[in-house]
Amino acid sequence: MAFKKVSEAVIKRLPRYYRHLVMLESQGVERISSEKLAQQMRLNASQVRQDFNCFGGFGQQGYGYNVRTLLSEIKSILALDREHSVVIVGAGNIGRAVANYTGFAKEGFNVQAMFDVSPALVGIDVHGILVQPMEKLDAWMETHKVDIAVLAVPSAYAQTTCDTLVRGGVRAIWNFAPVDLVLPEGVAVNNVHLSDSLHILSYRMNEKELFSAIDASKQQRD
Repeated sequence: MAFKKVSEAVIKRLPRYYRHLVMLESQGVERISSEKLAQQMRLNASQVRQDFNCFGGFGQQGYGYNVRTLLSEIKSILALDREHSVVIVGAGNIGRAVANYTGFAKEGFNVQAMFDVSPALVGIDVHGILVQPMEKLDAWMETHKVDIAVLAVPSAYAQTTCDTLVRGGVRAIWNFAPVDLVLPEGVAVNNVHLSDSLHILSYRMNEKELFSAIDASKQQRD
């Protein structure tokens, strides 16, 4: 399957499918029809099938979907089957809340460092991570590979901080600053909304790789 731009509406439903399938698997549900899945999630059955068909389709007519297999596919689509390194810029309330949330690490989003400009915050320990001064960000980025940056700084400093992160090779930015960032092509951005936002960012980062893998798999079957 050649790379194609999947609609924003479909991408935003992917984390919902993921959460629901995790719940179904934990309840011991082995298979489910598109009709039943749609009913439980308050969606349309044809919409569910169309969403999954964007990535090749995973069900069998007359059988429905194997819950474990479908969960694995959605996890792969969202790139939650791999590790992502994270840096947090801004150690205020939002930055600390993100660092302290253990659910992200369980899904492979690993915070490597935190930075802040305030002398009152530099040096404090946040969930095992010492907050470093902002003037060290450039040098730190030169020696560390970072996938996602959490941007939790005042809007006046958001763009310049963003530019530093992009120069350092960040592939995606989870932006909590109330400002529209100017980003180069190839760098994904999502504006707030905790785990759902991270899932969407993770998918966008790996979209081309996903469809390359689907193409390769299809060629092997043909």
